[in-house]
Amino acid sequence: MAEFVITMPDVGEGVAEAELVEWNVKPGDPVHEDMVLAAVMTDKATVEIPSPVAGTVTWLAAEVGDTVAVKAPLVRIETNAAAAPAAEVPEPEAPSDMTEEPPAAEIQPAREINDAPPSPEVEHHKPLASPAVRQRADDLDIDLGQVRGTGPDGHITHADLDTYLTARSKPERPAPIVTGDSAVEQVKVTGLRRKIAEKMTLSASRIPHITYVEEIDVTDLEDLRATMNGNRRSGQPKLTILPFLMRALVKTVADHPGMNATFDDDSGVVSHYEAVHIGIATQTPAGLTVPVVRHTETLGLWECASEVARVAEAARTGTAARDELTGSTITISSLGALGGVVSTPIINYPEVAIIGVNKIVTRPVWDGSRFVPRKMMNLSSSFDHRVVDGWDAAVFIQAVKALLEKPALIFIDG
Repeated sequence: MAEFVITMPDVGEGVAEAELVEWNVKPGDPVHEDMVLAAVMTDKATVEIPSPVAGTVTWLAAEVGDTVAVKAPLVRIETNAAAAPAAEVPEPEAPSDMTEEPPAAEIQPAREINDAPPSPEVEHHKPLASPAVRQRADDLDIDLGQVRGTGPDGHITHADLDTYLTARSKPERPAPIVTGDSAVEQVKVTGLRRKIAEKMTLSASRIPHITYVEEIDVTDLEDLRATMNGNRRSGQPKLTILPFLMRALVKTVADHPGMNATFDDDSGVVSHYEAVHIGIATQTPAGLTVPVVRHTETLGLWECASEVARVAEAARTGTAARDELTGSTITISSLGALGGVVSTPIINYPEVAIIGVNKIVTRPVWDGSRFVPRKMMNLSSSFDHRVVDGWDAAVFIQAVKALLEKPALIFIDG
């Protein structure tokens, strides 16, 4: 018998370490070839680590949340195979949001084990699932061997995939620590949650924010939206306020290019973009992500709605491609009905502006002679005060307001 050591793979150029975000095995577990043992995360993607051999896990190098250096030992597996020169295991399938496939993990032979009991035989059972379920699992990079089937004869259903995704996205909750007469639960910040924390810290520490709040009368816009939704064709998504705001931003940044920009504060260079790539802050089971609707300037209202729905769903299911998660030039943040009346959104570094959408409320508004009910909404928007003056921020938002309050202007060219 021999023991093989699987090392942390080189997951990308310039990446020296990766965070361990998931274990699918523990010491003593039998494994088969190509079984996914663990998942690691870098700044760019999450990569699954498969087993190159069949055998039994004898040792794990780290706990979830730990950072492991590239080429450092990660897993040891006891196998019946004879010791062999160091070889590469099959490459783990690269997630869709990486531009290059990372090199695979390596296995290294270790000492011969003569006194250990033989590893148990690992049965290879092909999971039972329909072609549609298999295709979806493949799209989501899910090993069906890790999914418990609840259908007839153990068939794996779409609901089983949903259950697996939900469980995979939730951090393991340790037992509460009892101190005196109270209990304290400690939850380690790992995976996407840690990446969110790092990015928010980067933005808050490097960007001096200025937040400008303006109320918008969206009564006419809401009437138009209801009419268009009532007349929408089969296959068209339901319009929210976001597509109207996206089209308003496209028209407004044409006259205010300094808002559709990024700031490289290391080199002191602001880049203004002709293309409008709008980030849509999206809540997912694993945390906040910002998928991107690219080239919004080329899209109509219904196309904006379709793209928002598509990239948001891709973000929630973990199937978004790399170019759908990077490259935004300005971001919209909205909590929908939970949007409150005011917020202080944090800029999506290195952008210079973020538009925060608050909830719509009906309240009395003085029209010059009497109070009338109007649908009102606040925009709470933040700007990088190093490159955007308060006056310019106000002028920009006032221009957006004019379009939203007279929505017919959104559809007029020029």
